[in-house]
Amino acid sequence: MYCLWCHEEIITEVHWGNLIHLYRPKRLCMNCESQLIKIQGHLCSVCSRVSSVKKCTDCLKWEDYEESPIKFNASLYTYNSFMQEVVAKWKYRGDYQLAKIFQYEFEKEYSKKFSFLTKKKPVVVPIPLSKQRMTERGFNQAEVLADFIPLQKDHVLERLHGEKQAKKTRYERISTENPFILRKSINKTVILVDDIYTTGTTLRHAARLLKGNGCPNVYTYTLIRG
Repeated sequence: MYCLWCHEEIITEVHWGNLIHLYRPKRLCMNCESQLIKIQGHLCSVCSRVSSVKKCTDCLKWEDYEESPIKFNASLYTYNSFMQEVVAKWKYRGDYQLAKIFQYEFEKEYSKKFSFLTKKKPVVVPIPLSKQRMTERGFNQAEVLADFIPLQKDHVLERLHGEKQAKKTRYERISTENPFILRKSINKTVILVDDIYTTGTTLRHAARLLKGNGCPNVYTYTLIRG
């Protein structure tokens, strides 16, 4: 096996402690894997931002505007410089195979954070790209992540074309009109999946639309917390 990032050969040391995990192919060498930093410590109960208080200042500011349409967001990794490089190559330069780096941990974290929803039989809804953006990239990174979750998926949202979120300022992001159209209403609990939670605007737009059309509860799950 070779590292999907640096392409160095992955040499796995076999001992009793890891023997049971050898069935899982490693996608990164130890050096590259060590640069993916998981979110830890005290977190905001709403958005998973590292915070010393129950609700971070961003979420409190949102509450001045509206009651949150999202029950809570769970995210896996921090957006450090290494992750930014990986995302740029995966998302913007079309290296689809890099998604395999995240598959195991993304599925494992889902089971950890959302197992309490099992009896409700939630539906996974990936945040869509516009048709133009889909043509540019060739795949939807949110849909790739959603496929890692062993639940029913439903593509009920459609996205209008607009400027890339990464090019917008924080104020521009939070003040944009809702870019989504609902293809059909859904009356089950939904887990929205996207690659990154930055200001939360995109996910809140989608959640607001779902809740306004019969969805009882919306949770969000993202690979990265920006």
